[in-house]
Amino acid sequence: MSTIEAPRSPLKPARRRRGINVEKWGWIYMRASGVVLVVLIFGHLFVNLVAGAGVKAIDFAFVAGKLADPFWVVWDTLLLWLALLHGANGMRTIVNDYANNRMVRRLMLGAIALSTIALITLGTLVIYTFDPCPAGSPANLLPSFCPVR
Repeated sequence: MSTIEAPRSPLKPARRRRGINVEKWGWIYMRASGVVLVVLIFGHLFVNLVAGAGVKAIDFAFVAGKLADPFWVVWDTLLLWLALLHGANGMRTIVNDYANNRMVRRLMLGAIALSTIALITLGTLVIYTFDPCPAGSPANLLPSFCPVR
């Protein structure tokens, strides 16, 4: 019969920290956002690739038409935000698992946070300020569906 050796150090009782459990909510967010992202991504792929004329129909006019509809603006915004936050949270988890140096971990987490904020800001600005027919543009540079101003 074999025996298990005694541990080298006795187990310390776990200290319960007060406040928000970031790891728990990050875990819950990954599961919930993953489910919603599957619906958003497959809806996006279906509309862009299957419905209509397929890939060959995707051009500037197709994108302009989609972004003129408030439904697709909200859809694309949700897709952008959830995907970027989902990815950033996954990267945060990887950094916490593998970065042993405290300063390196903080630097990497800061870079992830800054890049996520920048991409969300720029992506949201593109979605909400997109204008396929900007005023004052030369008529020969505008798409054919733009009214002559």
